[in-house]
Amino acid sequence: MKEIVYQVTNSMGVHARPCAVLAQCCVNFKSIVTVTSNGKTVDGRNVLELLSLRAKKGDTLILQLNGEDEEQAVRAVQEVINREFNEKKAASLLKIAFFGTKDYDRIFFSELTKDKGDGTYNSDIRYFTSNLGMETVDLADGFDAVCVFVNDNVPRPVVERLKECGVRLILLRCAGFNNVDLEAARDCGMTVLRVPAYSPYAVAEHAMAILQEANRRLHKAYNKVKDNNFALSGLLGLDLHNKVAGIVGTGKIGICMARICKGYGMTVLGWDAYPNEEFEKEGLLTYVDKEELFLRSDLISLHAPLFPGTYHIVNEESIRMMKDTAMLVNTARGTLVDTEALIAALKKGKFQAVALDVYEGEDENVYTDRSDKIITDDITARLLMFPQVVLTSHQAFFTREAMQAIAVVTMENARNFNEGNDYGEAEVKA
Repeated sequence: MKEIVYQVTNSMGVHARPCAVLAQCCVNFKSIVTVTSNGKTVDGRNVLELLSLRAKKGDTLILQLNGEDEEQAVRAVQEVINREFNEKKAASLLKIAFFGTKDYDRIFFSELTKDKGDGTYNSDIRYFTSNLGMETVDLADGFDAVCVFVNDNVPRPVVERLKECGVRLILLRCAGFNNVDLEAARDCGMTVLRVPAYSPYAVAEHAMAILQEANRRLHKAYNKVKDNNFALSGLLGLDLHNKVAGIVGTGKIGICMARICKGYGMTVLGWDAYPNEEFEKEGLLTYVDKEELFLRSDLISLHAPLFPGTYHIVNEESIRMMKDTAMLVNTARGTLVDTEALIAALKKGKFQAVALDVYEGEDENVYTDRSDKIITDDITARLLMFPQVVLTSHQAFFTREAMQAIAVVTMENARNFNEGNDYGEAEVKA
């Protein structure tokens, strides 16, 4: 175990921004990090717990790090706590219109923006429950920035109206940016910043969870047992051990999924427009062309970004190549799968399991309670009728660690814009 003793020197104490940066630093290590001040001990990975210490100037923090990578963790943590967190004088307050707000969004964003002044995020957020679109864009009048999510719609007319409203920055609290007209943003001189990565583990773990739910019919089993029906009919699944997993897209999330599949004892194949030979050298996977992946794989997991080469990568032709007992899971982009072709194959008895966190036609349902309404969307209704299909509501990202990362990176992006700092990987260009 390693220990760091630190006396707070910042005149504002350990405010939201250092808490956020420290928490995100600690998340990157296997070592457990605890922080103690004034007799209270909290988890160093949790920004809300760190804020609860309310450490003031002159207080002493005791940081204890315990784990296999504690040496590396100590160096990273020391680098964080030695920062002054007042690199530049505060720019003018950045006013942000936050669209599509849910209660869980406020948990982190409100705490991170409480502090104002030098070294803070120096932002003021106004929350709107409605999504951004042509009908709601005027709500952004007088704001410097809008903060949007995957189900907000930002085509050219919206971008142009945002410019008229005085908006200079589009903050995406997600990795994807296909819902924003980037050419329009460029033409309007507007900056677009995203969260390149939050928790790849969250998405990959959800992919395997819903895949196994569909494969082992856990959704059906749960409902049967609630009705005192303990029969096993209709619940037959397949072993994953010694099967072949095909990972489409081997970025951070795809590689997390590959490691999970490897842990199940699967042989892992991969396809990517830009293969990484290091993963082959490591023995994690073998790169093959798309056709071979579809032909050989028992489990196909989609993690590719959406671009012309991956639009409907799962289509009538590729489905025909797949085994009748293949399992398909999509936690990436709905339009990676031609849903009409998928439904046609399901009608013919194809697929042991299909698990979709995203799918074409989901837009009206995402993050909306429609329990008292009829589902009129034809695609959703048809998918729900198949016993081997499981749908979830675009929630693969939804863990505490991911929500914390989204909030922290989004606010770091806002601060970098406000103070003219470098954007790094966060900037999205046309």
